[in-house]
Amino acid sequence: MSKIQAVFERLQAQGRKALIPFITAGDPDPGLTVALLHALVQAGADIIELGVPFSDPMADGPTIQRASERALARGVSLRQVLEMVAGFRADDNETPVVLMGYANPIESMGLEAFAAAAFDAGVDGVLVVDYPLEEAAEFAQTMHRHALDPIFLLAPTSSEARMTQVGALASGYVYYVSLKGVTGSAALDVAAVATRIPEIRARTGVPVAVGFGIRDAAAAVAVAEVADAVVIGSRIIEEIEQSSSDTASADAGKLLAGIRQAMDAAASRGRS
Repeated sequence: MSKIQAVFERLQAQGRKALIPFITAGDPDPGLTVALLHALVQAGADIIELGVPFSDPMADGPTIQRASERALARGVSLRQVLEMVAGFRADDNETPVVLMGYANPIESMGLEAFAAAAFDAGVDGVLVVDYPLEEAAEFAQTMHRHALDPIFLLAPTSSEARMTQVGALASGYVYYVSLKGVTGSAALDVAAVATRIPEIRARTGVPVAVGFGIRDAAAAVAVAEVADAVVIGSRIIEEIEQSSSDTASADAGKLLAGIRQAMDAAASRGRS
């Protein structure tokens, strides 16, 4: 059983939902990433998505684009991101880490070499935004061979056939993009999300995490009522942007802790 699967099973037994923060590796400074990861865990993160900086992050809105630009300006590479994960693993061997990024850096390293290096560093799952699903079988097989969960995106426009295709390849969880657009954009329609989640679960057989457009505790609580996990990224990066290097970890942790507390309080009320 993978660490990611174990987290979802533990939370299900507790009647709770997973909270998955996203940050970009190397932002605001490469030397702060490991501290940020630990702060997010202390604040209640169950799984962490760590963004690999890329020069053309097509699925990301302006906030995460800026984070990638800042990290790239500091020379952060895929190999350095893996070193950051290894540094995090020196003190935390339990919290799953999912790398989220784009195909170009992985292809430049070589898929097999990347998978081996990711496993050695302590990565648990990989989500590559721009691998076409029709060409992703080799990616998924390589990840599985190295005990990594290949994680895929589904969108409001995804067909039943596409859900089934994802279900044949994915493990860990699937990431449901809650809206049409890029990260951090538009308004979240929880009712629309709720109508899609049961079908996605049925056709993929893995937990469903929902992201894009979740900006506060109220939205996180609403999504947690219908999904297995809540992903929040742009709002955390905004908090980091507005903080100094000395306070970024604490400020990001405080934001996430408030969301965690609201989700747990709602889950407790639901069980009573």
